[in-house]
Amino acid sequence: MNQQILHTPEGVRDIYNEECSRKLRLQQQLHDTLRRYGYRDIETPTFEFFDVFSREVGTVPSKELYKFFDREGNTLVLRPDFTPSIARAASKYFLEEDLPIRLCYMGNTFINSASYRGRLKENTQFGAELMGDASIDADAEIIALVIESLLSAGLKEFQVSVGHIAYFKSFLMEAGIQQEDELTLRELISNKNYFGVEEFVANLDLDEAVRRAFIRLPYLYGTSEVLDEAKSLAVNMTGAQAVDRLAELYEILKLYGYERYVSFDFGIVSKYKYYTGILFQAYTYGTGEPVVKGGRYDTLLEHFGKKSPAVGFAVVVDQLLSALTRQDLASEGDHTGILVVYQEEERAAALSLANELRGQGKEVELLRAVEGKGLDDYRAYAERTGAGKLLHFQNGDIAEEKL
Repeated sequence: MNQQILHTPEGVRDIYNEECSRKLRLQQQLHDTLRRYGYRDIETPTFEFFDVFSREVGTVPSKELYKFFDREGNTLVLRPDFTPSIARAASKYFLEEDLPIRLCYMGNTFINSASYRGRLKENTQFGAELMGDASIDADAEIIALVIESLLSAGLKEFQVSVGHIAYFKSFLMEAGIQQEDELTLRELISNKNYFGVEEFVANLDLDEAVRRAFIRLPYLYGTSEVLDEAKSLAVNMTGAQAVDRLAELYEILKLYGYERYVSFDFGIVSKYKYYTGILFQAYTYGTGEPVVKGGRYDTLLEHFGKKSPAVGFAVVVDQLLSALTRQDLASEGDHTGILVVYQEEERAAALSLANELRGQGKEVELLRAVEGKGLDDYRAYAERTGAGKLLHFQNGDIAEEKL
């Protein structure tokens, strides 16, 4: 037999037994939180036309997309990112809606990037999009929802780092640098490569105030006190207004009572170019990657024909579950399942018992006794499958064992 067929390709994996159960429970907890805020469910296709994720949209680079063709020769891609898909669907089905639209979703994304640090190419995302509301209140609601979602998942220690892409762009406006240099600068700042940023801007023809600001950007993170320095470094009205919006946002989050979970980071400059306003990432112990990513994208829906501001976020479910597990906070099953073991002559009684228990809403697994297996084997099997109780027939009666 070809041993390769037993393994998954690089960047994907199987999830089974208790880990799979924990993941499903986590998704349900997240979904319950979003529904309480009035978000309605939407499903979009796993694959879309290439143009939904094209360079003009500003999402994942083409080389990182899984591409294939349909019978008519159209280029299709597995979705690398939910936001453009949701924007497309909202533009189609809510074109005439002029009041806010709240949508939530769950599904897998696929990015064909080079694998390193154990990063998966297929990830489950659970997210929310608030469309048709340009207000600071919408920004605050989305961040409050991020915090409440993480709390509902069981996290106790985490931080939501908030930045504003317009602050970074305000310096680009003054710098007038080439797109290739901008991409390099984005990556260096995002990776907090302090020396790399300093060395890179030293070779650019920049005004001294702009050069100093670029060098300071990776250092501009921390509590609300960092807003004062950010304001002092602003070189135009766009940058100053971005800082003012973050300050106002912080005041609203105080009303939610969630300010302890919020910090600021002006070095967040996402590679997704459709972002126009606030950007944020949530971090916790046990994972080096963000467990939540999001921001404001006020021009994306216009690409699909609907002028509408929007803001949203995505929980990277696999990263969150990994963090919960490492912090020993992952939700465990209640082990209320029942294993019923029976001999062939006890089939009728076993089926009757199982039907009665299932009618009461209980989980029941029937197992016809296997030759050579004893009670110890069935107890071990019940524990492996998560059952909390073993029932078997003994001299015409039903014997019960709690595990």
